[in-house]
Amino acid sequence: MKITILGSGTAIPMKDRGSPSLAVFVDDRPVLFDMGPGTLRQLARLGISHAKIGDIFLTHFHPDHTADLIHFLFATRNPTGLETRFPFTVYGPAGLSGFIHTLQRAYPEWLNIPEEIMRIEELGTQGNDEWDQGSFRIKTASSNHTPDSLAYRIENREGKRVVFSGDTGFCNDIIQLAKGAELLILEAAFPDGRAVEGHLTPSLAGRMARLAGVKRLVLTHFYPECLKTDIAAQCRRTWDGELTLGEDLLQIRV
Repeated sequence: MKITILGSGTAIPMKDRGSPSLAVFVDDRPVLFDMGPGTLRQLARLGISHAKIGDIFLTHFHPDHTADLIHFLFATRNPTGLETRFPFTVYGPAGLSGFIHTLQRAYPEWLNIPEEIMRIEELGTQGNDEWDQGSFRIKTASSNHTPDSLAYRIENREGKRVVFSGDTGFCNDIIQLAKGAELLILEAAFPDGRAVEGHLTPSLAGRMARLAGVKRLVLTHFYPECLKTDIAAQCRRTWDGELTLGEDLLQIRV
């Protein structure tokens, strides 16, 4: 698998960090996790058309993780592309159908996609759902952010596992989901000593990675106040394994 961090920032606009989004390529098939503003433009910079996206997984419904879903549906609605568009599925926590239908009411007709093209799949709020998608498998777990937010594990045919937390505070469910994974991608929104409920600090993220026994840890979703500190040094208080600080368009192979 190849992983590309499309957006390593937050809701705060920054010149070099977009809002959260992650692309995982399995057999060159792009699978999206979250769609913060600017996601489609980042894909275009990689030479990937929005029309090639078949699976979108949302961790929760906050705007910095979902705003480009509006752009995606609007672009998909274009008649010249819709005629040849293959079916795609949007996955997410309970409430996903209502969320998308509310967007469609806010933009009458412009986000409506034929049912044979767009499928909506709501996932259980307690996690532990698992699907075999052919070239990859997906498993979920509850995260510690909103009541229905989810983390995801994607596993390819060779058994390589990547776990993406989305936004979360310290969470035992994610630790269990990530047991033995090759790669764990965790948020580290705020610096040590300035923790915010529902989010991780670098040392808390390191502790989760150590307890999960993962091979490599990638930190992302940095607020400006965290970027002003030594993120790696804070994480090293609890994690002595391989560590990468995420940035936009960073590519990782697993």
